[in-house]
Amino acid sequence: MSESFNIGMAEMRILRNGEVGVIFALGSCVGVCLYDPLLKIGAIAHIVLPESPDLAYEQNKYKFADTCIPEMVKQMTSLGCSLKRTWAKIAGGAQMFNSNLGSAFGDIGRRNIEAVKSALGEYNIPIIGEDTGQKHGRTMYFYSGNGEVQVKSFSKGCLTL
Repeated sequence: MSESFNIGMAEMRILRNGEVGVIFALGSCVGVCLYDPLLKIGAIAHIVLPESPDLAYEQNKYKFADTCIPEMVKQMTSLGCSLKRTWAKIAGGAQMFNSNLGSAFGDIGRRNIEAVKSALGEYNIPIIGEDTGQKHGRTMYFYSGNGEVQVKSFSKGCLTL
């Protein structure tokens, strides 16, 4: 049985050797999985907000899309992963509350999705699987042995990316 790790809010973990990462209760946050299929090394992060204010970056770079994605890339490439082989799968970014979509609070899920896509685009990392937006929470499972991602929700069941 492979070891499983719970990835909490504003956390990131490198996975290998068949390890499994799990993010519970993704609402407006976005779960990001990066994977190098040749080396079978992945990274999983639970991103909370789109961009970091300067002071917060020093405290927790995994909390923000604009600082977490570069750190994921840095750690994976330090292990020999190639960006030319690396792909991403993402989930989350829901609108969890009935609020004015024009407000920063009501729009946070959409803003998180856009920031994650923009940061991945800066590294030319393709998104090959996605379950984002809508109005329901999700749980995300990332299997480092084969790169499979399962997204489960009460309203939509189980989706394999």
